[in-house]
Amino acid sequence: MIGIFKTNISTLQDKHTVVNAIAGHFRTSACTIDLEDCDKVLRVVCQQLEENKVIAFVRSLGYQCAMLD
Repeated sequence: MIGIFKTNISTLQDKHTVVNAIAGHFRTSACTIDLEDCDKVLRVVCQQLEENKVIAFVRSLGYQCAMLD
């Protein structure tokens, strides 16, 4: 499954922090953040993805995160 999320992650350092935290917490096959996109899109690929858990986890790191409309 692929989860696409809107975030407020804006720096390269924040990107690395979040991607590494997600990779360490969830069993992902891929995790990326597009800093060039206006929605700072977080894309998580995981065999059994629970979007609400990803959102709660990213928020616990201090960032905004929501499903992309």
